[in-house]
Amino acid sequence: MFRVTFIIVLVGLAAYAVYAFYYYMIQRSVIFPRHLVERPADSEPVIDGTRLWIETTQGKVEAWYLPSYVCYEAGGEPLLIFAHANAELIDYWPQHVTSLREMGIGVLLVEYPGYGRSEGEPSQASLTETFVKAYDMVTSYDGVDENRVAVFGRSLGGGVACALAKERKVKAMILMSTFTSIRDMSKQFFFPKFLILDPFDNLSVVRQFAGKILVVHGTRDEIFPYEMGVELANAAQDGKLITYEYGHNDCIYDWNEFWREQEGFLREAGVRH
Repeated sequence: MFRVTFIIVLVGLAAYAVYAFYYYMIQRSVIFPRHLVERPADSEPVIDGTRLWIETTQGKVEAWYLPSYVCYEAGGEPLLIFAHANAELIDYWPQHVTSLREMGIGVLLVEYPGYGRSEGEPSQASLTETFVKAYDMVTSYDGVDENRVAVFGRSLGGGVACALAKERKVKAMILMSTFTSIRDMSKQFFFPKFLILDPFDNLSVVRQFAGKILVVHGTRDEIFPYEMGVELANAAQDGKLITYEYGHNDCIYDWNEFWREQEGFLREAGVRH
């Protein structure tokens, strides 16, 4: 009997080891599913702003600086740095940030390494490097107020936003439909935490962040549980939670209306005067 039990346990451990090794090897294709995102056909996109190329150790990564529609005579304009979800491109977003530009906030859309027209491979390290260098480049412009920078992250972009806020001065964060950490997510798949290559520990960043944080989450989010949004908001030193009765990708119906609704938050955070 002992021999049979031993063999069963041994086979179970071997099967779990194979399972863990398989997901260890494919985890970045799950976290960064760029194979699902069609490469833009237009190599020279027409944008209402400035096209930038960020020089990184991974190669050149694309970014678009979309200045506000308000003329600032002194001090420069505030800036919102935008981090999109893991199956999107910056190409999707210019029309959805019009209200921000109308209220006098410039927008910086930064692509992920290996996505769209950008070179490199996506990882927490490469995304953090890219966003830090994009931040340094654009906040050095005379027309940008480096003291009034906010960062927005949706889904995986919440991890990128927190990674940037850990490295650079940020006045406020808006975290939408995101997670506490990838390690916390791994529990759903019975995957060992220590094998996670890109942990994106948002919760630890939120706890230490001194500025205002707005957490936006859907109660029916089928990717990142609503409870994670609640935990992030509760962990913030100065946090606010907005709840929608929707899922992960349909949380916001009208983006420009959403930005107008958050004008008060941006004023309170000192991003918009």
